[in-house]
Amino acid sequence: MPVRIALIATPYPLEEAPSPPLGLAYAAAACEAAGATVRIFDFIVSKYTPEKLRNVLDAFKPDVVGAGSVTMNQLEAQRIMRDAKSLRPSTITMMGGPHVSFDIEGTFRSCPELDLIVKGEGEQTLQELIPFIGDRKAWPTVKGIAFQADGGIVTTEPRDLIHDLDSLPLPARHLLPISRYLALGYPVSIITSRGCPNKCIFCLGRRMVGFKGRFRSPALVVDEIEQILSLGFTRINVADDLFTANKARVRELCGEIKRRGVNFGWSAFARVNTVDLETLRIMREAGCDCISFGIESGNPEMLKRIRKGITLEQARTAVAWCKEADILPHASFMVGLPGETMDTLSQTQDFANELKIAYGYHFFAPFPGTTVREELDGYDIEILTDDWSRYDANAPVVRTSRLSPREMIDFVAEYDRYNKAIWDETKKNVREGTCTDREYLLVEGDRKLRLVFRILSEDLIEEFACAGRDGSDPVDLLSASVAGRTGTDEAFTRKILQGFIDAGFLRHSLAGGRYRYYWTHNRDVDTLPISF
Repeated sequence: MPVRIALIATPYPLEEAPSPPLGLAYAAAACEAAGATVRIFDFIVSKYTPEKLRNVLDAFKPDVVGAGSVTMNQLEAQRIMRDAKSLRPSTITMMGGPHVSFDIEGTFRSCPELDLIVKGEGEQTLQELIPFIGDRKAWPTVKGIAFQADGGIVTTEPRDLIHDLDSLPLPARHLLPISRYLALGYPVSIITSRGCPNKCIFCLGRRMVGFKGRFRSPALVVDEIEQILSLGFTRINVADDLFTANKARVRELCGEIKRRGVNFGWSAFARVNTVDLETLRIMREAGCDCISFGIESGNPEMLKRIRKGITLEQARTAVAWCKEADILPHASFMVGLPGETMDTLSQTQDFANELKIAYGYHFFAPFPGTTVREELDGYDIEILTDDWSRYDANAPVVRTSRLSPREMIDFVAEYDRYNKAIWDETKKNVREGTCTDREYLLVEGDRKLRLVFRILSEDLIEEFACAGRDGSDPVDLLSASVAGRTGTDEAFTRKILQGFIDAGFLRHSLAGGRYRYYWTHNRDVDTLPISF
C-alpha cells in the first residue's frame, strides 16, 4: 500500500499576501514521485480548527502528517502538529522549512509531538525517505533529517544541494484549492533558480540554498508558467533570491516567453547592483511590470555593517532605469538594524523620499540561522523576544544601544499616518464620486480583497445553510448571510459572490430543503475525494 501523506498549509495573515504555498507544493510533488498518496489541507485560505483537522484525518487516514512554515507562523504549525499527534498518535509528524532547519533543538523542545524535521532543500530527502518512512530504524541512513530517538535528537549527515533543478517534478499545484486562490487574486510564485552569493547578515538565503547559483532551463520555466496560466491565474511573481544575477539567462528566459507568445504580467525581486537598462527593457517586453528592491537603509555605513554589498548610487541608478524601462520599482527598508540610530533612520527616510517611488518599512528580525543571530556579540543589537509569532516584521523584536523599540514604533507610525491620510482622502474621493479611475480601482480592489479573505479564513461559505423557499434566490440568501457577518454592503457582497459563481469557483446544492454552497477545487475538478 502506498504511504499516505497529509501536508498542511499553515495559516498566514492577509498582510503577508498569501498565495499558493510553493515550498509545500514542491514537497508534495516529491512525495508523489516517491509513490505516496498525498493530500494538501490548506488552512491559508480556510479556517483552522482541531475539529476540521479531525474530520480530514479520519477520512484520509494518513501515515504521515507534515507541515511547512516560516518563523512567523512556526508556533501555529507546531500547534497543528500537536493536534495531529493527539488525534492520531501513531501518525508520524514532520516539518520542513527555513525556521526548523536552523532551530532543530528549539523546535523539538517546544514541540515534543514532532517526530522528524527535513532540513534545507527537502525534495531529494523526501524522495529517499518516503518509501520506508514507517521504518524508524532506517531513518539514520537518510541524509538531511533530524529526529527524536531514545530521549535525544539525532541529526543525520547533511545532504548536498540539488545540482540539477530540472530533475525536480513541477510543484503539485493540482493538490491545492485553486478556486480559493483565484478568488483571492494574489499572484502565483515560481522559482527559476536557487542560490545567492551575497552575505547579508539578516538573510537565510545563502545557508538555505547555497551561495552558488543553480538555474532551471528556460524551456521548463515557461512550461510551468503555461501550466499556471491554464489554471486561470494571470499574474506570476518570480521568487528567486537573485533573479537578475545572470543577465544572459534572464534574457534567454524572456526570449522564450516572447517566442511562445505567452502573455501575462509578472514581477520579480532584484538587487540594485544586478540590473541594467537593456535587461530591464527586455524584461518589460516579456511582461515584467514591477521589480522589488531590498535597499534596507539610506545610510552607507549601515549598508556596509549589514554586508549588503550595494551603494546608494547604485540604488538611484536602478530606480531610474526601471522608470525608463516602464517597470514600476518598489523598495523595502529595514528599521532597527544593528547600530541603528534616529539619525540613520532619518537618512533612510530622506533617501526613500528622494527616490520618489513606492516603498515600505519592515522591522528588523534576527531569524534563526542568520549571521547576526549566530554572531550576536559582534553587533550592536539586543534580541528582546523569542516569541516567533512576533517575527513578522510588523513589530520590533530588537533594540540597539541608541534606539529603543518605542522610537522604532513611533518612526514607522509617522510613516503609517502619512499613508493613512492619503488613503483616507482617496476613499473619500470614491465615496463622493470625485475619484480618478485609478483611485476607484485601488479602493474597490482593497475592499474586495479584505472581504474575500474574511470569507475564506472564516469559512463563511461552508457555514452558510438556509432553508429553500419557493422563488428564493440562493445567491441573495448567501449574500445576505455574508454581508451580515462581515458588515459589508449587501449589493457589493452579492456582486463579488456572483462573480465567483459565474467563474465556477462556487456552486450550490439543495438537499433536505436547505441550500448549501461549496468551493470547487479548480476549474476541472469539482471536489477532491477528501476535502473540507
